[in-house]
Amino acid sequence: MSQSIRRIAILTGGGDVPGLNNAMKQVFFRAMKEGIEVVGFRRGWGGLAHYKIGDPDHNEKHVMELAWEHVRRIDRTGGTFLHTSRTNPARMREDDMPAHLKHKYKDATYPLDITDDIVANLEDLKIDALIPIGGDDTLSYAARLNQAGYPQLAIPKTMDNDVFGTDYCIGFSTAISRTVDAIDQLRTPIGSHERIGVIEVFGRHSGETSLISGYLAGVDRVVISEVPFDVESLAHLLVEDKQANPSKYAICTVSEGATETGGNVVQRGEADAYGHQKLGGIGLLMSDQIKTITGHKVTYQELGYMMRCGAPDALDRMVAMNFGNLAMDMLLDGASGLMVALQEGKYTTVGLNSVIAGKKTVDVDRFYDQKTFRPNVTRVAQLPMFLR
Repeated sequence: MSQSIRRIAILTGGGDVPGLNNAMKQVFFRAMKEGIEVVGFRRGWGGLAHYKIGDPDHNEKHVMELAWEHVRRIDRTGGTFLHTSRTNPARMREDDMPAHLKHKYKDATYPLDITDDIVANLEDLKIDALIPIGGDDTLSYAARLNQAGYPQLAIPKTMDNDVFGTDYCIGFSTAISRTVDAIDQLRTPIGSHERIGVIEVFGRHSGETSLISGYLAGVDRVVISEVPFDVESLAHLLVEDKQANPSKYAICTVSEGATETGGNVVQRGEADAYGHQKLGGIGLLMSDQIKTITGHKVTYQELGYMMRCGAPDALDRMVAMNFGNLAMDMLLDGASGLMVALQEGKYTTVGLNSVIAGKKTVDVDRFYDQKTFRPNVTRVAQLPMFLR
């Protein structure tokens, strides 16, 4: 064991996904066996930002000294027992700024980078290394903290499966399973009323959830974030699908980040600390247009949080636990500045800064037919399980 590791911390940031608790339990279990103390930060980077040096009563709301009793049963449920937020200490907004820091920065212009305060908090807590669990937003701040020289081993999670540097993120398999199950169930009302069904799924920059769930569920057409769609062509193809179906219905999946040709992403609300507005509604817009173009009735369903709710499936449990194991292996070997990953079906690590090196998207030329709006999956020999 690395002699310098005596006390570590974990946190979860961004949207919750099934499998987070499994990863954290495994980290704690390994640490406990090695005699390493584990601290949990509540609400992601927010808990660490709100830590107040010298005020233990205040800090009880934001920091947990973890014991076996806290984590013993957490792997039986989804979500994150530490809770989560989208706090970004590199771009703290005034509304998110802890009250005890507002006086310190009273003359500053927001947003602010409070990384120096974050490092001071970690040092006051005597944290030797940090294990942040999150998507590209949460881990982009981990990369910022890495550049400041703080030891970390990151774990990727997101049901969009879009963290750059890994083929797989915790939560993706369960999200696909939930979506396929929902599509199967939605065939009942859509088919009973002989309609066209439009099912909107999560996916800001990557259309992988729409592509894979549509492929596995055998839907008629698939629209993804990477390829703008012509609604006239799509509408007429769906009518053809409906007429060719003995049950007289058709189904299309669409990524929430998809755009119509010449159009913009449908967003609403105030941007979060990472500059993202809330997505959602492209499927509804598409549904209204299809009805106007074709005269056929359309059923629209936004799956939203149903994709990320409940306990993880077996694959997400396995990957989450193994990611936790691998993160601890690396820390015990003295490594830092890495993210655990899956590449070509094998567990590995990549540099943490790889998270901010690019955007992970569907290989359109390899797996998608842009003219027919359909998955194009052939020649799968030697390909990873999830077609990367």
